[in-house]
Amino acid sequence: MAIAEDLEIAAFLKGQPKKLFIGGRWVEAASGKTFETLNPATGEVLAKVAEGGADDIDRAVAAARASFDRGTWRDLPPSERAKVLWQVGDMIEERATEFAQLETLDNGMPINDALLFHAPLAAATFRYYAGWVTKLDGATQQISLPGNYLSYTLREPIGVVGQIIPWNFPLLMAAWKIAPALACGNSVVLKPSEETPLSALLLAELLQEAELPAGVLNVVPGRGETAGARLAAHPDVDKIAFTGSTEVGKLIAKASAESNLKRVSLELGGKSPNIVFADADLTKAVSGVFFGIFFNQGQVCSAGSRLFVQEKVYDQALDQLVQTVKEARIGPGIDPVTQMGPLVSKTQMERVLGYIRTGSQEGARLLAGGHRPGGLDSGYFVEPTVFADVDGKMRIAREEIFGPVVAAIPFSDEDDLVAKANSTIYGLVAGVWTENVSRAHRVAHALKAGTVYVNCYHIVDAVTPWGGYKQSGWGRELGPYALDLYTELKNVIVDIS
Repeated sequence: MAIAEDLEIAAFLKGQPKKLFIGGRWVEAASGKTFETLNPATGEVLAKVAEGGADDIDRAVAAARASFDRGTWRDLPPSERAKVLWQVGDMIEERATEFAQLETLDNGMPINDALLFHAPLAAATFRYYAGWVTKLDGATQQISLPGNYLSYTLREPIGVVGQIIPWNFPLLMAAWKIAPALACGNSVVLKPSEETPLSALLLAELLQEAELPAGVLNVVPGRGETAGARLAAHPDVDKIAFTGSTEVGKLIAKASAESNLKRVSLELGGKSPNIVFADADLTKAVSGVFFGIFFNQGQVCSAGSRLFVQEKVYDQALDQLVQTVKEARIGPGIDPVTQMGPLVSKTQMERVLGYIRTGSQEGARLLAGGHRPGGLDSGYFVEPTVFADVDGKMRIAREEIFGPVVAAIPFSDEDDLVAKANSTIYGLVAGVWTENVSRAHRVAHALKAGTVYVNCYHIVDAVTPWGGYKQSGWGRELGPYALDLYTELKNVIVDIS
């Protein structure tokens, strides 16, 4: 296990294996099993982690239930709960370099992305929801029936919340799930991905240091088919929140319905259109297209993987994009000059390379990339790849690749574009590049997507809603909208005559 001694995270990685966090204590898995999490830039073992299974989920749910029923967190004065969440935000900011290094080593993302985007937004998320703790108000209603009644509503925590997060943005996804759930007074069982469990465990350390009561947060790394399946189907879990693929989301919804009809929120896949009109600032648009698809190596549910370019500027835009791709710096994420790191695992790399072969076989024109980069003898790297002249029926235009592959499709006019852009089972985000303000609003209204970016892409903030149409999921995370995911609305009606 080759870990540089000068990294600030070195001490955290030396404690082996990393344990589960259940009931306020660090414990071994009930089975005694561990799994290895790898550095995708080298393929080397980064750490060993206790492998949580069904028995460990049962222990974690029992701890969460006991803490919730005791009211050790939900019954604290709101200002006291807010202080804890705000403190966690401060602690993430203070240890941002550690989190950034850990994300880079475990996930492969460029260190600058982790340091400048992921860690600050995770801290901001905890602070944002700290502000909401004291503002979870109800309302009064005037009843029209004869008599004299006082009607009012209360927002109450749901109870025990199970949360399953993916490997593409480990720290950020943990913050997006944990912060609003705790702000509303719930107790949480979090299952991070077995590919990238480390930042969630470090985050649990911070919450423990912030004196979150025991059992309010439990972190159980494990595999989806064991720990994840048990959490989704557990009869004593009141709500499940999942971010991941649409296929797994459907399984979780089914398991939740069959166990106890628990509430479910799902943030799922995408095949997002990024649209360049002929009147766009082409330099800015091409830069946005590059960022839209190749950020985090394309391992983003909102990646602009379908590139629609108006015929008049189609060739020019693709020429500029290919030139930008050729200049991209690919390498280990820990290197500060890296723009694109490795994919998260060998399995993911092989999956993406398989889609690239399929694209060529289906007749798409390969303009750039398509292979593992030369000069990198280890790790799970794939070149940024650009396909042109893609037909909407091709698999690379229909299926979520979740890698650095963009499928370029020409369009003639606005009506042609909208029909093509909406021809997908997904509806997470879309991008529109145009200098025509009327067109920008008109197209934004016509697109079936939860977020539409105009002359920008991948702009995400703690205050903005996140979620999609169609098979991109159920519900909205972030902003005040996430509070609806983690509270029950109770109506009280009193006869005061």
